[in-house]
Amino acid sequence: MSTGRFRSGGRDKCRLHMVTWNVATAEPPEDVTSLLQLDVQPPTDLYVIGLQEVNATPIRFISDLIAEDSWSHVFMDTLAPRGFVKVTSVRMQGLLLLVFAKQIHLPFIRNIQTTYTRTGIFGYWGNKGGVSVRFSFYGHMVCFLNCHLAAHMNYSLQRVDEFEYILEAQDFDLYDTPQIRDHKVVFWFGDLNFRIADHGLHFLRSSINSGRLNLLWNKDQLIMMKKKEPFLQEFEEGPLDFKPTYKFDRNSDTYDTSGKKRKPAWTDRILWRIKPKTLPSEDDEEEKASTSTVDGQDEFPILVTQDKYTSDMSYGVSDHKPVIATFSLDLRKCFDTPLVHVSPVGVWSADQDALLTYTIQEDFMSSTWDWIGLYKVGFKSAADYETFVWVREDDLPEINEVIQRSVEKDEIPLLGGQYVLGYYSTNMQSIIGLSASFQILESKRAVMEGLVPEDINGFNK
Repeated sequence: MSTGRFRSGGRDKCRLHMVTWNVATAEPPEDVTSLLQLDVQPPTDLYVIGLQEVNATPIRFISDLIAEDSWSHVFMDTLAPRGFVKVTSVRMQGLLLLVFAKQIHLPFIRNIQTTYTRTGIFGYWGNKGGVSVRFSFYGHMVCFLNCHLAAHMNYSLQRVDEFEYILEAQDFDLYDTPQIRDHKVVFWFGDLNFRIADHGLHFLRSSINSGRLNLLWNKDQLIMMKKKEPFLQEFEEGPLDFKPTYKFDRNSDTYDTSGKKRKPAWTDRILWRIKPKTLPSEDDEEEKASTSTVDGQDEFPILVTQDKYTSDMSYGVSDHKPVIATFSLDLRKCFDTPLVHVSPVGVWSADQDALLTYTIQEDFMSSTWDWIGLYKVGFKSAADYETFVWVREDDLPEINEVIQRSVEKDEIPLLGGQYVLGYYSTNMQSIIGLSASFQILESKRAVMEGLVPEDINGFNK
């Protein structure tokens, strides 16, 4: 994947950084550097950020349909300069799920689909429920599910029922992974709203203040429900070695001092599930014994290791603290060649029309609605192009056929700079081919139009 990250036997380690945060309708803080741990080593490959209670009043939500919401903007503005591109996002009123990837991985993130399920107030307005993103990552099917489940101490069973309903209700338009649990790896996270049962407020706070968090684990409702519900037992979770993340006075590290004095709880969680291997039935035994085919899961296994599970107490805009989990995904790539090779031809500047070529390297469901975008290095998402051209319309491309397209000079940036070309597949909803970065030269027109100072004998005019 990234340079120097290969391991023996053709396996690779990918680093995943996840965040869940109930932001309680607050506007984002100016600085999310600590939340994203941007300078961690080894560097992150994927960011997955799940938010709950993003400002969802009707007028605000409608305005966000026209432009990205303020939370998406702050994450894109922070991550884009570091080479991360927003792969996709899905929003259902207050629930927002964002996925970012290092640019180098984009051609290997395919078949992106999103969906959502409402559960709150009879499913109206979507104040509770789940939003999910699924995609193939180097051929491995992964799914991320961000949930906001029913609140209050005495609704533990309802939370489990809601989660089970979401797992069963959500489906994808893919034959091999029609439902969430068909994916090789599932990450389940969000404000799951499970509380700490039985203990009184004084015992809770004294256990937290003295650092004896383990005294509270056996009364955590999710841990208790996992002992009763087999489908929950398939999900793993790291130890709760951080303080409960709810409920705080805003802009403080002090638990709720209001009249309600809510009990602290680990409402905000991140869990994961590896798809269990299906055991062969007795009818299959003889047939399997006589064949030498290798089960795909064994040939391309994926190992998930949690490296960190903690909260970030430095943020106070909400009554919840954000929870962070980092994972190492140890995998063998099922493929490492982009479906499309795309590259610029010759010198590019706004003084003349430019040429590019693209070549289909492997058969896929291409479309005449596919397009090739020109992106400035540091672009934020597939939609953040300077200009684009449609792929050839008249004939379907042959494998390894070199196809040429032209870009009109009026569409090329006058000031030049570093750019890349990206082939966007409408059916896969992703960029499936990227060129190397290349220089667009500053045009003579830029000087004529006064966009840059004219240089005469070494002096700016």
